[in-house]
Amino acid sequence: DSFDILGDGVKELLVGRDDGMIEIYTFENADEPVLRHDYALSESVASIQGGCVGKDGYDEILAATYSGWLTGLTTEPVHREGGSGEELKLSQEMQNKISSLRNELEHLQMKVLQEREKYQQSSQSSTAVSSVPTFSVNEKFTLNKDDASYSLILEVQTAIDNVLVQSDVPIDLLDVDKNSAVVSFSSCDSE
Repeated sequence: DSFDILGDGVKELLVGRDDGMIEIYTFENADEPVLRHDYALSESVASIQGGCVGKDGYDEILAATYSGWLTGLTTEPVHREGGSGEELKLSQEMQNKISSLRNELEHLQMKVLQEREKYQQSSQSSTAVSSVPTFSVNEKFTLNKDDASYSLILEVQTAIDNVLVQSDVPIDLLDVDKNSAVVSFSSCDSE
């Protein structure tokens, strides 16, 4: 998206990437864009948009992720400093917002507990049927021209316990910074 998130009268380029990076580029000179800010999310960004959403006078960036989460980055200051000896007092609006969020959190915790109990009861029933849930997999297998390697990116809406890579030819697995996997090699039977 293009949006004036910095408030300087010139639109910036807002970029959401498959690796979860949100980047803000400015065009200070006509040659090439300059990266001004970036923020890393834990999953790929499906859509990004700039605008004024939450509070008048403060612009925001909204990003939708692969699993459907909406993430907002705002220009509103998150803390205020008081002078020496002054106590920081929250406005009534901020107190109401905090109270509303606490109530919503308690409601969601109760709902999770109820669903867990319901699941426990149904799984112990004699008529319970177990099935594997279906979920979509977001996968990418791309060539990195710089070092002639391929990047395999797998993303699902649940935890990934194991990934099995099987190849007819010998392969080398390279570690990358964003990798949280533990690699285990095993030779397979040639037949």
